[in-house]
Amino acid sequence: MNNTYSAKLLRIHISESDHHNGKPLYEAIVAKCRERKIAGATVFRGLEGYGETAAMHKAHLIRHDQPIVITVVDSAEQIAGLVPVVESMMDTGLMVLSDVKVIRAQKKAAP
Repeated sequence: MNNTYSAKLLRIHISESDHHNGKPLYEAIVAKCRERKIAGATVFRGLEGYGETAAMHKAHLIRHDQPIVITVVDSAEQIAGLVPVVESMMDTGLMVLSDVKVIRAQKKAAP
């Protein structure tokens, strides 16, 4: 049985301080992914980074502005439908789309 298939990987680069409708943007994006029945989404918090403005994003004592990357994996059709929705939720940020080969690993149950 072949557990390998082609898919799309969407990486969404935002800041921890970004919000949408009163909640952190990364939470709103993951909720939207679940609502749209996207195969998977994971949020990663970076230690430090910068984007097109060259403003540094990192941990501060007073405010939280670390870089956030959300990875989303699903079919080309599902990702194509998600991109404009996420884009409308963002004030600034970057989305990167890649073709990927998904390899599903699953141990067989012991007899």
